[in-house]
Amino acid sequence: MQKITVVVVDDSALVRSLLTEIINQQPDMACIGAANDPLQAREMIRELNPDVITLDVEMPKMDGLEFLSRLMRLRPMPVVMVSTLTEQGADTTLRALEMGAVDFVAKPRVGVSAGLRELGQEIVEKIRIASQARVSRHVAPPAPPTPPRADGGAAAPPRPATRLLSTEKMICIGASTGGTEAIKEILVELPADAPAIVITQHMPAGFTSSFAARLDSLCKIRVAEAQHGQRLLPGHAYIAPGGTQFHIERSGANYVAVVDDGPPVNRHKPSVEVLFKSCARVLGPNAVGVMLTGMGGDGAAAMREMRDAGSYNIVQDEASCVVFGMPKMAIQHGAAHEVLPLRQIARAIMERVNSAGGVRHRI
Repeated sequence: MQKITVVVVDDSALVRSLLTEIINQQPDMACIGAANDPLQAREMIRELNPDVITLDVEMPKMDGLEFLSRLMRLRPMPVVMVSTLTEQGADTTLRALEMGAVDFVAKPRVGVSAGLRELGQEIVEKIRIASQARVSRHVAPPAPPTPPRADGGAAAPPRPATRLLSTEKMICIGASTGGTEAIKEILVELPADAPAIVITQHMPAGFTSSFAARLDSLCKIRVAEAQHGQRLLPGHAYIAPGGTQFHIERSGANYVAVVDDGPPVNRHKPSVEVLFKSCARVLGPNAVGVMLTGMGGDGAAAMREMRDAGSYNIVQDEASCVVFGMPKMAIQHGAAHEVLPLRQIARAIMERVNSAGGVRHRI
């Protein structure tokens, strides 16, 4: 069996040693190098040509994000971020994902040795996923300047007045590895009067609030973490809070969010399966389901339930996925009406919503 080869990049000798040990304990992996700064890492990558690298953010000689940006521009390869800073500042994690990192693990701020050992299974699983990921040359666009408010805070971009569409319709999105950028690409294209959007992206607690805020600053629609009991309104997107389960219910004529501490489903919390099952039960033909890039099969069976209940389902195609696991499983379950490149999905959603028959029309 050909092993997944890994180079660890971290300025902490303890972390390098622990990650090397965790990786080498796996029968399908080998840590072939450990670098203490990006300059040393650059030489190891040239010499050893690893399948995956793990990368810290805060390092001497060159910032980890600067190194990641150069790497993805000049020699694209799968990268898993492993850094305390990604937990303290989730914006750093989102920047790394925008630059092309496949995924991230937040190492603990205290008790690093015990904490990393506890995270060992998660770390090696994300390395396995990264080894299968499709990466490409990536140049992150500069962040647009944000005009200041009179009170000194940052001003949100102006949004056109919302023309409310039927609250019966709803867009339901599930994603995992690679999903943060895929979701962004779709949401920035949607108009301010889009139907309500509910989203489950596999992401731990502490990161989804920053993810939602980042999207809210970029989109015509409003984007926020879902809150238990709130009414789900057109022109708004609701992100499942990390570390919870999120689904929808009907309350009279309205749809409302349910956020609770339910158990993991398919090992995930939040789980796409939980959200999509509720969409099948509550929305039926008033739903447009969207399955985006991600590893595994979370949500695939429930997406078939959505189709059986009358929803119209769109699945991201293999060529545009970072990992074609969840979309592939949805297709195998017979859940997809259309399989489309990522860049075409936003338009397909709105065409479906605005068609004469709305989402009630089956094909």
